[in-house]
Amino acid sequence: MQLNTVIFDMDGLLIDSEPYWQIAGMETLREYNVTLAPAQYHHTTGLRTPEWLDYWFGYYDIPKDNIPQAVQALHENVFEKIRTKAEALPGVDHIFQFFKQRGFRIGLATSSPLSLVDIVTKKLNIGHYLDATSSAEHLPFGKPHPQVYMDCAAALGVHPLECLCFEDSFNGMVAAKAARMRCVAIPVADQYALPKWGAADLKLHSLADFGDAQFDQIK
Repeated sequence: MQLNTVIFDMDGLLIDSEPYWQIAGMETLREYNVTLAPAQYHHTTGLRTPEWLDYWFGYYDIPKDNIPQAVQALHENVFEKIRTKAEALPGVDHIFQFFKQRGFRIGLATSSPLSLVDIVTKKLNIGHYLDATSSAEHLPFGKPHPQVYMDCAAALGVHPLECLCFEDSFNGMVAAKAARMRCVAIPVADQYALPKWGAADLKLHSLADFGDAQFDQIK
């Protein structure tokens, strides 16, 4: 099928929020005497907060009845950090204009809560571009499960095979490919050379690097 829709992840792709998620996550785990190495953190990037905490609480034998309180504290911490400190990543205006000019439907599919989506879309002034937004916040499964992408396609009224996705996390890329969508991966610099990105249809350093040549390569 011909591509007519683009769906974006949010954290770490459109806005430099991942460092603040990492800081807030590390601060939360330090309350339970746990310190993660950066490689450990990247292993679970893209998971929803309850799943992220469930994984690390299980790994370090922290009682899981602490998770609801930890989720609330982490969210309050990171939302304020993102609202006051985070900035748009390179190429955001370019990429939205690129697909708007081509008449594409535009969606956003994120693991983050809708309350953070509101913060980010206002901060980046991209709400007027979006035809649909989907969050995995209340779904039975988050990324790497494809449901959030399938829900976004349904809200946009398109078939998954008509969709191109942009992702920065491995779990997000797996979700997009499991939904049978094409995927452009934009990994963080220290993850870029890893072979795990081989499943992506295209790998770039930045949204700003996507143009006619790259579009022709994957359409």
